[in-house]
Amino acid sequence: MNVTLDARNSAGATHDVCVLGLGYVGLPTAAVLATKGMRVFGVDLRPEVVQTIESGKAHIVEPELDALVRAAVQMGTLRVGLTPQPSDTFVICVPTPFAADHAPDLHFVEDATRALAAVIRPGNLVVLESTSPPGTTRDIVSAMLVKHGFRAGQNVFVAHAPERVLPGSVIREVVENERVVGGITEACTERCAQFYESFIRGEVHRASAETAELAKLAENAYRDVNIAFANELANVCNRLGLDAWEVIRLANHHPRVNVLRPGPGVGGHCIAVDPWFIVAVAPHDTPLIRAARAVNDDRPSKIVAQVRVLAARFKAPRIACLGLTYKPDIDDIRESPALAVVRQLHDEHIGELMLVEPHLSDSPMPELPLFTPDNALAHADIAVILVAHRAFRRIRRDVLVRLSVVDTVGLMHG
Repeated sequence: MNVTLDARNSAGATHDVCVLGLGYVGLPTAAVLATKGMRVFGVDLRPEVVQTIESGKAHIVEPELDALVRAAVQMGTLRVGLTPQPSDTFVICVPTPFAADHAPDLHFVEDATRALAAVIRPGNLVVLESTSPPGTTRDIVSAMLVKHGFRAGQNVFVAHAPERVLPGSVIREVVENERVVGGITEACTERCAQFYESFIRGEVHRASAETAELAKLAENAYRDVNIAFANELANVCNRLGLDAWEVIRLANHHPRVNVLRPGPGVGGHCIAVDPWFIVAVAPHDTPLIRAARAVNDDRPSKIVAQVRVLAARFKAPRIACLGLTYKPDIDDIRESPALAVVRQLHDEHIGELMLVEPHLSDSPMPELPLFTPDNALAHADIAVILVAHRAFRRIRRDVLVRLSVVDTVGLMHG
């Protein structure tokens, strides 16, 4: 059965949009759509998340998100539950982690597709926003819907539209960023583009599903490779007893050079994960991407080695570990290299650790409580600066200079 591109309000649809997965991307997306007047139903498998949102609160820390969720719930345009409800459009925003061997784990995508297949109707649009290896939209989402009697481009529309948001700026970027949308057919691409053009201000670029999938992965693999160069250069400088920040500052005076800032590694659910999805589909053609991943994954061990050398100077070293999240000024610890450093220090029994993380209320390591910056630094022999939080930039230099410091993020270099 063929349907027109403008099909709306499909039979039985009670919502405009159903968002599956209310995490760091799904909840902001649902809240933005709901405050723009769309009838949104959000789905999450965690009852505590559903209860929190029902009360008008966000379960994650993101600027402006609490106010947006509260407004949408009060207006009645955002409802939430544990299972999908009939809607015109379904947006899948579930996790796509990798397994121990770095192979993509797509069971959340499969589960979400299976769940929405129970309520999908002819004329509906299904959008996979979750970052995925090329072929996922076609071979998993579209293929699973075929088993339920639906064919992409004929009686339903299926497309990939990868999210492009930065934690800490998600609300703004959901609306303002340019988007790439790629459908299983041209009709699917166009229907998906129309959906995003109805609420975003950035340009919408049309492509195939596989092109859209690989474009998102290419963005983060490119960043990973460049970060790996900076981190490898920092390793070289440490070996030679040189100041990596000074070397990079001077190198960047060249008009065509822009070396990035090194750090303790790479974290989050994008840059630390997405390159492996490219490796998975082309393992014999990705030596550079593999090498970059190896450099960045090994960086926490390099930091631990630096701390180990300093700790040997003290009989019972007390070590203040400043920052646990994967980037500044957020509460997200997914794939956090800072946390990897702390865990390795703890496993190797390198000193008495005092964890400092102003964006968390509870320690991710129950055996190690959280300290305030002042309390930790007042009792520390060594300070390991792992995240460039704004709160840490306010620490007086005279407090730090009396300590042995491993500054992994250049906080003391401005």
